[in-house]
Amino acid sequence: MNRITALSLAAAVVLAAGQIPTASVAAAPSISALDATEIQFSYEKLRADFYQKTDPQTIVDGARTELLKDLKTAGVNASLPPIFADTDAARTAKAVDHEVDLASRQARGKISSHLLAYAAISGMLDSVHDRYTVFLSPHDYAELNQGLDGTSFAGTGIVIEQDDATHYIGVSNVVPDGPADKAGVQQDDLILAIDGVSTKGMTIQQASSHLRGKAGSAVQLTLQRDGKTVPPVSITRAEIHELSVYSKMLPGKIGYVDLTVFGRDTGAELTRALDRLQQDGARAIVMDLRDNGGGYLEAALDVSSKFIASGPIVSVESRASNITTYEAEDTAIPPLPLAVLVNEHTASASEITSGAIQDSGVGTIIGNKTFGKGVVQEILPLPDGSAIKITDARYLTPHNRDINHLGIVPDIVIAENKSPRYGDPVRDAQLGRAVQYLNDRIAHTENPGSATTDPQAQQQ
Repeated sequence: MNRITALSLAAAVVLAAGQIPTASVAAAPSISALDATEIQFSYEKLRADFYQKTDPQTIVDGARTELLKDLKTAGVNASLPPIFADTDAARTAKAVDHEVDLASRQARGKISSHLLAYAAISGMLDSVHDRYTVFLSPHDYAELNQGLDGTSFAGTGIVIEQDDATHYIGVSNVVPDGPADKAGVQQDDLILAIDGVSTKGMTIQQASSHLRGKAGSAVQLTLQRDGKTVPPVSITRAEIHELSVYSKMLPGKIGYVDLTVFGRDTGAELTRALDRLQQDGARAIVMDLRDNGGGYLEAALDVSSKFIASGPIVSVESRASNITTYEAEDTAIPPLPLAVLVNEHTASASEITSGAIQDSGVGTIIGNKTFGKGVVQEILPLPDGSAIKITDARYLTPHNRDINHLGIVPDIVIAENKSPRYGDPVRDAQLGRAVQYLNDRIAHTENPGSATTDPQAQQQ
């Protein structure tokens, strides 16, 4: 869960007296008001929001331990007094501020007070021994947002791969309504040349450098479709937003949607992909959640609701045992046979969706047991561009399963083959098994009196 809480730059720093040594009182503090504000905010949010009970003394001990560690790394042989937690949060935070100030004075410029404030915050969060409760530097926080929400670049809107048979560059996907889509480029086309330069033997990186360019500039592609060369296609490059959902039609009219992350736009992207696949006559759907590490809770609700017409999706339980149950959003597509691919890297929001689909019975989970991340986090931005991430709840599937550290066991367990090519049923054993299962479901649905060769087909 990504609940963004703003911390005002104008937040006052409480300067109440605490258990602070009197040495160096006359010297001006080296810690800035902004750093002090962030330390106090982080301490208070950790105490209030972490999903398990916390101990104030353990938290401040964590700050001191991290400060000593960073000083040692910087080559400073420092000695810091113990920090004593107070019943008052502001006084406790002030004691941590003073420790940062003492560390900064002993560092003598080898490490800034600002980085030492970061160390104190990181140490406080690390003290609860939760791998998901962490401090994020401005760089880390920007990377997290980029990973969830994607980036933009100027290009053609083509997803490419190397064609093993011909050694040309193949089109594995086309961004809907992107420049290439509007110019008539189709999935499974071969790109023989880019601006007259043959792609035979080109690497993906080399081909990408030719396809990308300044927005508004043109690039010409020589294409082969179904074994025949088609007239050259001119594409005007435009700004492309990186997708989190890629879709295509597999043989037998089986729609395939690959979700790379549960980002801000994933629900809307999935809606467009499913609409397009249904318009093209999809008879069943494979949703690929392998290697999907999760993302926003809201995205998991949106995705799950495309297949679950009504009922619970997930329940979230906070430290106070307050349980909030989220229901389907009444946006489901007409029922189709559904297979969901998972593996050991399917985690968090991906497991929320997998668990909801498994418990509701609207689809069959295929692959390896999932990662087992059954907790949710809030991300709290700090004024200087950094952030803290705190585990504030655990979640339960619709059947009240707690999958933390356990994962979800697929309905059909099948190992990944060596060197798979995801999205290719011939070279992807797990996808091939899903296609086999769905074809059997389609045959059984279209001819109810026929025998089924797949025992799992009777589940839906």
